[in-house]
Amino acid sequence: MGRERTMPAAYGRLLRRRWLTLAVLALLVGALVLVSLTTGSSALTAGDLLEALLGRGTDQTRAILFRVRLPRTAAAAVVGAALALSGCVMQCVLRNPLASASTLGVSQGAAFGAAAAIIGLDAGVQNAANAASAVTISSPAAVTVCAFLGGMATTVFVLALSRLRGAAPSSMILAGVALSSLFTGGTTLLQYFADDVQVATVVYWTFGDLGRPGWSEIGLIAACTAAALLFFLRNRWNYNALSGGGDTARSLGVNVGVLTCASMALCTLIAAVSVAFVGVVSFVGLVAPHMLRRFTGADHRFLIPASALGGAALLLLGDLAARELLSPAVLPIGAITSFLGAPMFLYLLFRRRDRLC
Repeated sequence: MGRERTMPAAYGRLLRRRWLTLAVLALLVGALVLVSLTTGSSALTAGDLLEALLGRGTDQTRAILFRVRLPRTAAAAVVGAALALSGCVMQCVLRNPLASASTLGVSQGAAFGAAAAIIGLDAGVQNAANAASAVTISSPAAVTVCAFLGGMATTVFVLALSRLRGAAPSSMILAGVALSSLFTGGTTLLQYFADDVQVATVVYWTFGDLGRPGWSEIGLIAACTAAALLFFLRNRWNYNALSGGGDTARSLGVNVGVLTCASMALCTLIAAVSVAFVGVVSFVGLVAPHMLRRFTGADHRFLIPASALGGAALLLLGDLAARELLSPAVLPIGAITSFLGAPMFLYLLFRRRDRLC
């Protein structure tokens, strides 16, 4: 009897800790948004922000807030959430702790597709002056579709490999490395046959820039991410079952094949749309779910929303570092996340080497 009373009490404490984790993450994201909006070459106070949001304040303050900082901050939060969600679900359905859009080559495949649209379909900048300062995509739909197709090609290959008999988790990571190299080489080859303006567009685009997307692009990323999040949350119990293995999930009535294909398609979609408008941002999808799994466990009721919030917080933090390290110069966000994520990737690889060999 005493043990039966103790178990519900312990479960209640566990649930409270996980809800507390979500609350702390939400507060952290809110605090980072506030810091992001007030930090920059032109320092703004919280009072200045409030005045601008109420339609008061100076024209300069409103211009800085609504044309520069607010879109950039929104892009960081939405893209970070999208990449972290993608990594969280990929790790579950592939049962591979190192799976993410960047480690499986999905981001590089999407980058190749976007570069093909920019160069082959002339969907990049419309004049040389634009290429020197910022990338303006003249046909966002073409770039997004091509980025999705490039990422999906990688996904199909990885799914096919995962279904082969004897394919180990390490095989999928090695395949991702090979595909990343293949698509990177393809992107380089495309640049070789492009003109100077197109080359400048692709190179600048691949750096990663959170200041590039406008409100329409941010809205598209947010809409795709919200739709994927709803699907993932609706299948949270199925993901919990799948964490115990494919046979366990099937015995509980989960259609593993359909769930895996639909989940990977949505993961690819949100990663590809993010890459199409922001550029390659590595390792957020790998790092965020692992950091939050220590607090939420493998319970996807909490891990999925926690990963989204954690990814948003990580990219907001990375954007602050990109803007402040060499201020007033703004460093490429892709380089910042690579510096932060590569050590984490190596740590996970060596910590799990016995299970991956």
